[in-house]
Amino acid sequence: MGKGKGAPDHWVAVVRPGKILFEMEGSPVVDATEAMRLASHKLPLRTTLVKARTRRTEGGLRASAAGFGQE
Repeated sequence: MGKGKGAPDHWVAVVRPGKILFEMEGSPVVDATEAMRLASHKLPLRTTLVKARTRRTEGGLRASAAGFGQE
């Protein structure tokens, strides 16, 4: 009693559709696309690459995720 449930043998995370897993900034688009493509092969789920669009506002540049309706 009081010694816990033992050592965990694996970890689980719930990932719902539409969740952004990785963000990349400061790399050329070609390099970022290739890196994400290679990373997607290691994940046990289907992935989609979403490019952020930037638009000019009064305060400077503002990025929003394309494809998810977030403004």
